[in-house]
Amino acid sequence: MMKIDKDILSFAKVFLAINLCLSFYAIIFQNTTWLLNLQVAFFASLFVTLASFLSYRKNIQNRLENLELNKVSSNERDKIDEIDDPYDLYSEYEEIPEEELTPEKIREIINEEKKKVKQNSFKNTLFSAGGFVSIYRVLGYGFLIFGFFALNNNKLFLPLAFIIGLSIVPLGVLITKFLKK
Repeated sequence: MMKIDKDILSFAKVFLAINLCLSFYAIIFQNTTWLLNLQVAFFASLFVTLASFLSYRKNIQNRLENLELNKVSSNERDKIDEIDDPYDLYSEYEEIPEEELTPEKIREIINEEKKKVKQNSFKNTLFSAGGFVSIYRVLGYGFLIFGFFALNNNKLFLPLAFIIGLSIVPLGVLITKFLKK
């Protein structure tokens, strides 16, 4: 957990440094409308990014808590097998003699495998739905849309300043990643 805190702190420092530099630029060389667009977009982008991080972190923690720790029976794979062969490619299966492989039998085998894939993808979708439909993200995007319309309806919207404000967070993440290397 300490590493995450250090990462968040380093991201926050970079975000605030870029935002301060652009704010000083707006105050000195532009006007308050430019500064307002920059700040609305920056905080909306920051809120959406933070909400995404929190919701996916919560999703991962829930998955780890709900992980079923069944006893390994004789026909189940143990943890080492799962690590060495995560897709179960090297398991020994009963080979069906070619004379028994009829087109119907082949279709049945294919359909069974398709069902397994569908079940896993549906299960994955259900477990990850909390990450992309969290209340934090909805509020973050709501703030972004509300800020855009508030600026636009009051004839204060400046597209360049707004786009620059939105790009502070992704640019900050890139800078932080380059600084770590």
